[in-house]
Amino acid sequence: MQVEVSLEVFKALTARLEYEGQTFSDLISDLLNLESPTEPESPPAHGDAMDFRVYGKWSAMGGFASRTLWLPHGTRLKARYKQREYVARIDNNVWVDEAGTLHPSPSAAAKAITGTNVNGLRFWQAMRPDDRHWSRLEALVNS
Repeated sequence: MQVEVSLEVFKALTARLEYEGQTFSDLISDLLNLESPTEPESPPAHGDAMDFRVYGKWSAMGGFASRTLWLPHGTRLKARYKQREYVARIDNNVWVDEAGTLHPSPSAAAKAITGTNVNGLRFWQAMRPDDRHWSRLEALVNS
């Protein structure tokens, strides 16, 4: 699909791009306050039954799960935002940022950095323990 915009609108949108890999679709979704359809914002209450495909943030499989994304223990994560690199890791089934804060989803971790709704699957890159290269989380969904 293609959307035509004036040069003035294109320049304004380009100036508002905030992080490496952010698309115009991501930006417009953020501007319109559209929720990411891939991740809920908060984990289920402790002790609630968890459906791995929908709510499974902390997986009994020994890694971190968010809908159709599963990252094993030891996965390293990184993202660039406003010329700074942010890092996180999967440790004992949870997403932990460099300050030691736990996050329920990639989007929640990205929002903690940017202060706005961000598609965490596009924002973050991961290197799982057996990987040799970094990959965007969206490329790891269902893999």
